[in-house]
Amino acid sequence: MSTQSPTHTNPRHAYLGGGCFWCTEAQFKLLPGVLSVVSGYAGGEKPNPTYEEVCSGRSGHAEIIRVDYDPEVLTYEQVLEKFWVTHDPTTLNRQGNDVGTQYRSVIFHTTGEEKKQAEESLSQARPHFQDPIVTEISPLPVFYPAEAYHQDYFTNNPGNSYCAFVVRPKVEKFKHYLI
Repeated sequence: MSTQSPTHTNPRHAYLGGGCFWCTEAQFKLLPGVLSVVSGYAGGEKPNPTYEEVCSGRSGHAEIIRVDYDPEVLTYEQVLEKFWVTHDPTTLNRQGNDVGTQYRSVIFHTTGEEKKQAEESLSQARPHFQDPIVTEISPLPVFYPAEAYHQDYFTNNPGNSYCAFVVRPKVEKFKHYLI
C-alpha cells in the first residue's frame, strides 16, 4: 500500500468571478477536490493589468479566481453549484459595498462543453433566487494572475478589517454548503 499522495496529472480549471477575489478564493479553497485557487483578472482589453488598473474600473477586467481541481474528486458542475452560493449573482456589477464592473458575476469558459454546462447551471440556479440572475457567461480571453500579495489573502491577513468583516462571514456561511 502506497503512502504517497496521489499525483494530479490532469487537473481541470474553472474561471469564476463573484465579486472580490479575496472572498471567492477563501471560499473555494475549502472545497474538497480543489487543488489550488489563484486570484487574478480577466475579461478586459488591457494586457497584464495591475490591481490599481482593475480597481479603477477602466481596464474592463473582472477580479476572478482560477479554481484548479481534481476531476476524479470534483466535477465542473459541482464547482458551478458552489459558485452560486458564494455571492449574489442578481446584483449587476456589485457585491456588497464593492461596486464596479470589476466585481461583476461571471463564468469564463474555455470549451463549448463548459459553456453548455455553465448555461445549464445558471438555469438550475434561477429558481433559488427571487431576482433575475445577471451572471455573464463568456469565453475566457486571457487569465492574468494577480500580484503575489493577493494570493491566499485571507489566510495571510487575518487581522485585516475587510477580512474580518467581509471575508470571514462569507467563509463561515460557505462552510454550511460543504456538508
